[in-house]
Amino acid sequence: PSAGGGRAGRLLPEVLAELDALGLEHRADLTRDLEHARELTRAAMEAGATAVAFGGDGLIGAVAGTVSEHGGLLGVLPGGRGNDFARMLGIPLKPGPACAILRNGRETPLDLGVAGEKPFIGIASCGFDSDANRIANQTRVIRGNLVYAYGMLRALASWKPATFTLELDGGQARTFSGYSVVVANSRYYGGGMMIAPSASLSDGQLEIVLIHDFPRRRYLLLAPTVFNGTHVRRPHVEVLKAKSVRISASRPFVVYADGDPIADLPATVTVKPGAVRVLVP
Repeated sequence: PSAGGGRAGRLLPEVLAELDALGLEHRADLTRDLEHARELTRAAMEAGATAVAFGGDGLIGAVAGTVSEHGGLLGVLPGGRGNDFARMLGIPLKPGPACAILRNGRETPLDLGVAGEKPFIGIASCGFDSDANRIANQTRVIRGNLVYAYGMLRALASWKPATFTLELDGGQARTFSGYSVVVANSRYYGGGMMIAPSASLSDGQLEIVLIHDFPRRRYLLLAPTVFNGTHVRRPHVEVLKAKSVRISASRPFVVYADGDPIADLPATVTVKPGAVRVLVP
């Protein structure tokens, strides 16, 4: 399945030419939405084919979840704005080297996250992140990775702290006031922000990053440190590990995962160890 517009749409002819040059039999279908991507993936699984997701992390997550259900194999070609899953796996952004992994790569089992009943491959988050993601998805003025910075700045202007309640692995509830709850299967989101620097795609655990309350003007100083992961050393950032976490909040929030809305709070996020086989470098 391939996204029909944006970067993927522009690069599709080059990708098809690379697949021809590599001698890989292929068929390209343009997706209308994520549910259509799931339908196309189910058809590929029934045909015994490898499902290759060419697009952004939201598309890859939708395809990965369906591949997991059928015990199939997933290939990844980065074609979105952020390409954080490809970044985590070391898959190049250029079509040539990325396509070569479909022929020469190795199969490895990777974990999937599940928020509510929907799978995701990277990071699920809520709170301030919900507002920033919504703004980033709605804007048509900014393109590329800058859209995430734009969403953050717009969200920060009107942000008020929320109170979050967490239950980790079914344990005792704990409450904190702050910005965000980030539940990470992978390290990156937002086009290269290393929000969860110790997260692993194959450890059967989720890394949970809590951003506690502190003045909004200081948030602007924190934001650049997320790109190298040093934000976790700050006193208002807390990092936990768990296999599941139930999240509720003092006001409504949508949980976003891989850049798309996936669940409403309260929601439970869990990990499915080794749930999907992926072709990696």
